[in-house]
Amino acid sequence: MSKSLIQPDDMITLWGIIVVWAAVSIYLEQKYKWAGRISGAIIALIGAIILSNTGVIPTESPVYDAVWTFIIPLAIPLLLFHVNFKKIWQESGRLLILFLLSSIGTIAGTIISFFLLKDHIPYLDKIGAMMSASYVGGGVNFAAMAGKFEAPGEMVSATIVADNLMMALYIVALMFIPSLSFFRKRFSHPHVLEVESNKDVEDGKTLAEAFWKRNEISLKDIALSLGTAFFLVVVSFKLAALFGSFVPTGEDVSFGLNLLHGLIGDKYLVLTTITFLALALFPKYFASINGSQEMGTFLIYLFFVVIGIPASIPLIVQNAPLLLVFVAIIVVVNLLISLTAGKLFKYDLEEILLVSNANIGGPTTAAAMAIAKGWKNLIGPILVVGTIGYIIGNYIGTTLGMWFATMI
Repeated sequence: MSKSLIQPDDMITLWGIIVVWAAVSIYLEQKYKWAGRISGAIIALIGAIILSNTGVIPTESPVYDAVWTFIIPLAIPLLLFHVNFKKIWQESGRLLILFLLSSIGTIAGTIISFFLLKDHIPYLDKIGAMMSASYVGGGVNFAAMAGKFEAPGEMVSATIVADNLMMALYIVALMFIPSLSFFRKRFSHPHVLEVESNKDVEDGKTLAEAFWKRNEISLKDIALSLGTAFFLVVVSFKLAALFGSFVPTGEDVSFGLNLLHGLIGDKYLVLTTITFLALALFPKYFASINGSQEMGTFLIYLFFVVIGIPASIPLIVQNAPLLLVFVAIIVVVNLLISLTAGKLFKYDLEEILLVSNANIGGPTTAAAMAIAKGWKNLIGPILVVGTIGYIIGNYIGTTLGMWFATMI
């Protein structure tokens, strides 16, 4: 980390790189058709991978933590201000079934990967617990399983590096899939067609430029958007902490209480719920605010830059290349089962890809993908459904970890 050209505590420079590269990615996406086909999100992500792997920027810094701590929570309500509230609940119920089927893909992938590599990777029972929990839920579940099974610190670090690299590569792959004719011929893709049917595209504009038309925005719009978003975040996070303190959690607590704690104590789930309630109670107020979608999307691009930074290729090659194989098998099996289940039950391609993304990367990366692709009707539903993974992830990880331990 200290060997990078820019040091981790050089915060103004790192913030500058993140913001400027996000801006460049958006500009390229809207200016050039080749960049539009790749998408600004992938440009942001790949650029970050290059900068960190060439030693220009460090792989860890408080700046990156700040993006996760402040930028993502702020982006979520901003992006929900103008969604179709009724459609969210209709789509959420539909996506939940597919999410659970996709979770089975993670479980199957972990089991297959474990039996293939258990004689080659030490502590794979513990790593399997961590990754199965993480690839159903998220980083919170990974940390919980690492603590529960007392995995050695060096193996935890190596697994995190493999996970970061795999997640970055997988998001790039998911972003490419909707443009491939192989998948378009075999799956319905109405959200892709909706974006592509924009009349402005015929005038020589890129898809992104046509989608993000110039809108009228005032100082009042900026003030109300940011002020309301911050208010919702603060209230939601305080409520989540308060609710969570009322319900006990842990190994000695019943499944029901752990489930209840996961539901009412998860800050992102509470934030999404409070935002939905606000939208239902004050529809005219939110409809009158312009610019929230644009501001929220720019914040998401900062997030795309940051998730590419920890993907250190030299570290994984030096320390544990087989760990990358281990997580890659899980991801591939998850995608195959998600696509198969989606095809069988007649889900759209966009829904399948977002659900798989929500499993592997969590609801934030899935929502970011929906935003970047212009699939605005799926942003709210995937945020709602993705948070379910946080609740069930620990139970899946614990079960598999205990089973794997009997075979090591």
